[in-house]
Amino acid sequence: MPGEFAARNLKKRRKKFRWSLREYKRKMLGLDIKANPLEGAPMARGIVLEKVGIESKQPNSAIRKCVRVQLIKNGKVVTAFLPGDGALNVIDEHDEVLIESIGGTRGRSMGDIPGVRFKVTTVNGVPLKLLVQGKAQKPMR
Repeated sequence: MPGEFAARNLKKRRKKFRWSLREYKRKMLGLDIKANPLEGAPMARGIVLEKVGIESKQPNSAIRKCVRVQLIKNGKVVTAFLPGDGALNVIDEHDEVLIESIGGTRGRSMGDIPGVRFKVTTVNGVPLKLLVQGKAQKPMR
């Protein structure tokens, strides 16, 4: 049983041993924020550079429709997935899009799309879902 005045030593020891925990170390050194193109933000705006098709991983066989997006805040270029049937026809180059994380574990890619960590949510201020369904028109920039 620790002594009456041992609290400071116990706290110091706990602090020291927490560095051996993977999650604590990554959080304290800010590694996840440094490695994240969004810099810790939940969403980011960007400009579409090109449309690309990415082949899905085994055992699936499909070409997932994606876009290369240059972020406005820091100029980094990322690949973002286009959810929905016919979403590629709605988006053009130089459109302004809002991207968010796709929701993979520990900020990684999701499902069978290799290397894609983000998805497009809005195009020129209009939700992509409404554009795909035909319920809204995309404004010209």
